[in-house]
Formats: sequence, structure tokens, C-alpha cells
Amino acid sequence: MHAVILAGGKGVRLRPYTTSLPKPLVPIGGEHAILEIVLRQLSVAGFTSCTIAIGHLGEIIRAFVGDGSRWGVEVDYSTEENPLGTMGPLLTMRDRLPETFLVMNGDVLTDLDYADVLRDHRTSGAPLTIATYARKVNIDFGVLTTDDGRVVGFSEKPSLDYRVSMGVYGLSRSTLEPYTPGLPLGFDELVLDLLAAERQPNAYEFGGYWLDIGRPDDYDRANAEFTIRKQMLLKGA
Repeated sequence: MHAVILAGGKGVRLRPYTTSLPKPLVPIGGEHAILEIVLRQLSVAGFTSCTIAIGHLGEIIRAFVGDGSRWGVEVDYSTEENPLGTMGPLLTMRDRLPETFLVMNGDVLTDLDYADVLRDHRTSGAPLTIATYARKVNIDFGVLTTDDGRVVGFSEKPSLDYRVSMGVYGLSRSTLEPYTPGLPLGFDELVLDLLAAERQPNAYEFGGYWLDIGRPDDYDRANAEFTIRKQMLLKGA
């Protein structure tokens, strides 16, 4: 099994932590970089090869990870010279990817079974599989529904339940064929194109532990919880 880790972003929302360090290498619990945890998890899940898409401070990532041999994963790299969006880096490496593979952001902290996501993708026959997570937002106001200047509905401080993308995907190489390498391609654009073509992506629903280390408060939470989550996150590693 092959995985692609997207690690080329600048991590703007996580500054000042990412001023001199790429976001996938910020330490968790003072012990492990996020990217190290991900590579350990992929190895335990049975992934034997991985491509890391690098850009901002990419040489630091390359120096830290090397060929991946210490984790039992054969690692190579794809360098993003200009920003290409979430999915754009995949187009430049398309010819060397297997027909089905895992794609994930390099700043995800979760106990998700990556191998099962890829198995589910292969079984579904869908062009794209999106790992999803349930979120709830509490609205602290009375919410009005209006029509033509009149109030036609009211809800006092409702809660909104929805599912979000976890930043982990199963993808088929053929799904990328309509797009031109070297041009930007966002995850949002890919999903909207598939929906417009009535090629609905598959949803892999997950209810375990997940943090997207994109903001300082999420990063602080990850560090605070790591001691009690370590065995779960690094089981078998």
C-alpha cells in the first residue's frame, strides 16, 4: 500500500511555531514530531511506501525523514515549487502512483485505521473516499428563518450537527486524469467537479480520536492530551 503525505504548506495559522519549522515537524508532547507519528502509524498499518509532497522548509523535512528506513517505509519526495492547492501536488507525481492510494495532510493526529480507509475505497468503487468526522456547533443566539420580510420560523440556541473532512482520503489515479499537471487543484474543486459529474465520493465515517493541528489551541490541546493518548496513537509502533 502506498500513501501520499501533503506537507508543503506554510502553516500560517500555527505561527509562531512554524516560523522556522514546517508544521508536520512541530513536536507533540516534547517527544515526537507529528510526521514521525504518522509514519509510524502507516508502517504499523502495512503501508510499505510513501511520497511526501514538500514545499515550504521542505529540506528540513527531507533531512529529518530521510529514506524512511527507520520506520520501515520507503519514502520518496515530490517538491512543490509554487503553491498548487491541496490536490495539485498529486498531478505532478501522477505517473508514478499506483491506481489506488491514500492521501493525507501532514498535520493530522488520529487513531484512524489508514489501511481500512484504503480498503473501503477500493471496495466502494468510488472515485474518491473522504474520511469524515462528526462535529457539533452550538449557536448562542435565537435563530430566525425569514421569507419576504416576515419571520416564518424560530429556534432558540440550536445545535448544528454536520460531518467534516478529516484531511485523509482514498483516491484513484484515474480520478486525476482530467486535470493538467502544474496547475493548482484544490480539494474543494475536485469534490465539486465529481458532484457535478454525478460521481459521488464515498464517505468513510469515523468516531475515534482526531485533531487537525492547524491552530495554536488545537496544538496546545494535542500536547496536553498526548501523554494519555500516546499508547493509543503509537500502538504497535
